[in-house]
Amino acid sequence: MDSPFSPKGPRAATRKNDSQPLKEAIDALLRLYKLQNQFEETSIEANWEEIMGKPIAARTTKVYAKNLKLYLQLDSAPLKKELMMAKQKMIELINKHAGKTIIEEVVFL
Repeated sequence: MDSPFSPKGPRAATRKNDSQPLKEAIDALLRLYKLQNQFEETSIEANWEEIMGKPIAARTTKVYAKNLKLYLQLDSAPLKKELMMAKQKMIELINKHAGKTIIEEVVFL
């Protein structure tokens, strides 16, 4: 039985031999336009709550990354002190989430 969603006609079975998965195409596009680093840095901001957890994300007022540095602004002095002492652990968590080294230093504002 034919599906109503399958195309019919001479072009129905043709597919380019050089096709690739969407993820690979997007990665190639980001590399071509040299946007890979900015994309990864932005993904830190977008996934901050997932990376560090809800309690820390709730106390974070500003988070952004640039040139392998993560800039954080927190509204809690005790949390800031605690995170200063756990900088290396935080860097490891972020890099593990990204799957490669995208942060080497954390700066508290």
